[in-house]
Amino acid sequence: MNNREVIIQGEGILNLIPQRPPIVMVDSFFGIEENHSHSGLTVTADNIFCETGKQQEGSEQPETGKLQEAGIIEHIAQSAAARIGFLYTRQGEKVPLGFIGSVDKLKIYDFPKIGMKLFTEITVVQEVFDITLISAQVKVEDKLIAECRMKIFIKKNETENESTGCSFD
Repeated sequence: MNNREVIIQGEGILNLIPQRPPIVMVDSFFGIEENHSHSGLTVTADNIFCETGKQQEGSEQPETGKLQEAGIIEHIAQSAAARIGFLYTRQGEKVPLGFIGSVDKLKIYDFPKIGMKLFTEITVVQEVFDITLISAQVKVEDKLIAECRMKIFIKKNETENESTGCSFD
């Protein structure tokens, strides 16, 4: 997906993910092709995962703030959540909650500065029951800044138990 045409952005993202401000770490969704999905985030100064710039000795201007490791990881997790949310909303179903089970092979090559636009590709490696193994690549322009594998557990909606006719009273 090279065209990077946004299909959902702004407030529409809130329909795909369970997070709410100030924790929202995805601001655009570009869609799904086969087992790949694409999302984005513009790093802003008010992002709670940004380290504010520090005044350099002998300089009048502070250094530009940067998105920290926890913010990059949360962005990856929410990018995976946006994929699931997109699939569920397309089927008219409620978006489920997901939980990070593990983060493996995390490599951060650079911390994006305020104003930079992240473009993230999530690739589904394997899905077994309620567990999804993904690999992620985060880029700024065409430069890879982070990658990892993540295991995500999906909590299915409670309404699924209602269809079995079972009562848990």
